[in-house]
Amino acid sequence: MKVQWEGVMPAITTKFTEDDTLDLKMFNKNIEAQMDAGVHGIVLGGSLGEASTLVEDEKEILIKETLETVSGSIPVVMTIAEQATKAAISAAQNAEKHGADALMVLPPMRYKATDHETVVYFKEVAQNSGLPIMIYNNPVDYKIEVTCDMFEELLELKNIGAVKESTRDIINIGRLRNRFGERLKILTGVDPLALESLLLGADGWVAGLVCAFPAETVAIYELAKAGKIKEATEIYRWFLPLLELDISPQLVQNIKLAEVATGIGTEHVRAPRLKLEGQDRDRVLKIIDEGLRTRPELPEYRSLAKSIE
Repeated sequence: MKVQWEGVMPAITTKFTEDDTLDLKMFNKNIEAQMDAGVHGIVLGGSLGEASTLVEDEKEILIKETLETVSGSIPVVMTIAEQATKAAISAAQNAEKHGADALMVLPPMRYKATDHETVVYFKEVAQNSGLPIMIYNNPVDYKIEVTCDMFEELLELKNIGAVKESTRDIINIGRLRNRFGERLKILTGVDPLALESLLLGADGWVAGLVCAFPAETVAIYELAKAGKIKEATEIYRWFLPLLELDISPQLVQNIKLAEVATGIGTEHVRAPRLKLEGQDRDRVLKIIDEGLRTRPELPEYRSLAKSIE
C-alpha cells in the first residue's frame, strides 16, 4: 500500500493480559475503534507501544493482526528502535517480511551518536529496506536532534520521506517546510502542540491520546484541515488537559488508564513499568474523569475530507 504520510496515525499501545501475554482481543477492539473514527494509518511498536519490551515474535503477531483488521484500507507502520545498526537493519527487514507498509525509525537508542553517525545509521537502515521511512525526531527524550542539514543528506534516499516532529520547538515546522517544501512530509508527534502544528502546515499527527479518544483526535485534524478553526479549537481546548498526559515519562500508564475509561484498553503494562499508584494515579484519574464529564458532542467531521478533495 502506498503511504501518504498525512492524517492521524495513532501510536498504538500494546495490550497485555494480567499474565503478561499479548491481549489480542482488546488490541483488535482498539484498532477497530480507530478505524471507526477514521484514522489514516496505524503506528506499532513505538515508545507508547512499549517497544523496548517486545520480542520479535510479538512484533510479528502485532503486524499480522493489524494487517488483518485494517484489511488494506490504511497503512501499517512498524517502529524500529534498536541499539545497533545491524539489529535495526534486521528489524526493518523482518517488518517488511511480515507485511508492514512503512517504517518509523528512531535514532540509535541509548548511545548519543554524533550528527554524522546518526545520518549514517539512518541511511544504512534505509538502504537495506524497500519500505517508505519516517524519521522520528525527538531530542527531548532521545537526546539526538535531526537537523535540517542532516535531513538534506537523508532525503538523498528516495524511501526517506517524512518526519515525526517532536522537538517541541513549534518554529521547527516552519524551518522544515521552508527548507524542503513537499519533499519532506511533517507529522507532529507532540499531542499538546498538535493543533498549532497543523495550522502551521504539518501534514499529519502521530498521536497518543487518540488511543483512548480516536473520534475527538480525528475531528480536530479534519476540522483544522478544512479551515474550521473555531470548531477545531473548541474541541482542542477541552482535550488539552488529556493531551498533556502524553508528555510524561509515564505516558504509557497515563494513556492506558484513559483507554480503560473509554472501554477500549486495559491498564496492564510490562515491567519494569508498573501501574500508577497513589497521588500520581489520583491526579491522572481526575483529569480523565473531568474529560469524560465534559466530553463534547462532535460535529460531523468524516465528510470534511471528501469535501476537501
